[in-house]
Amino acid sequence: MTSLADFTLPLLEGTPQSLADYAGKVVLVVNVASKCGLTPQYAGLEALWRELGPQGLVILGFPCNQFGDQEPGSSAEIAQFCSATYDVSFPVFARIEVNGSDAHPLYVWLKSSAPGIFGSEAIKWNFTKFLIGRDGLVAERFAPTTEPADLAAPIRALL
Repeated sequence: MTSLADFTLPLLEGTPQSLADYAGKVVLVVNVASKCGLTPQYAGLEALWRELGPQGLVILGFPCNQFGDQEPGSSAEIAQFCSATYDVSFPVFARIEVNGSDAHPLYVWLKSSAPGIFGSEAIKWNFTKFLIGRDGLVAERFAPTTEPADLAAPIRALL
């Protein structure tokens, strides 16, 4: 059975990061973008990370440019934006694809583990969220419009 620990992806600066390093944690995986109407959710994600991180929450951001060309920058530009605009301190990875034939295997697994509305596996937009339990398995999927603050209760239930 596949779990979060089975994947390794590069961080923004290119260093490979094994997701096995987050074993035993509650993990929120989010496909992010810098030029999206939902981009202000970075502030809420950072607030969750700072509040619940000490209790075992990890937030992982995965930039994606598949929705309206809303993440066109280089890794350095993405890092600069995240730091300067939202003081993001949770791990942000190199840009990936979440849909289509080039979808990263992590997202293939996430989508098959927790299909969206009407059983669709496709990611509809930036800031789709997957909550993963301490067992490394997907517990729940949340729509892009779900505000990070609304995730506090489901996250606490898993912590």
